[in-house]
Amino acid sequence: MDVGKRIVFLRNLKGLTTTKLAYKAGLAQSHLRDIELGNKNPTVETLSYICDALDISMSDFFMEDTEEKLENSTLLRTIYRLSSYQRELLLQFIESITDDAKSK
Repeated sequence: MDVGKRIVFLRNLKGLTTTKLAYKAGLAQSHLRDIELGNKNPTVETLSYICDALDISMSDFFMEDTEEKLENSTLLRTIYRLSSYQRELLLQFIESITDDAKSK
């Protein structure tokens, strides 16, 4: 897996610039850019900061089929762009309407 390309892909899905992601991750923009271009490899700690800033887990980052699923599903791409708080609210909403449907 090309870590830099994966970061670029996920960053673009979130609608973030390199500068904005670097700021959210607490990294220098030039350092993140070097990682994205493949000029530097991130440490586990740095990658953890990037994943936190993208609001994803490290396992989601390395999941092989993530790109394919996101590229092929408008719904999944839209959900991915939500913050974890927004995803929790969406889940609660979905559960409430499915509970209502079951009771009818």
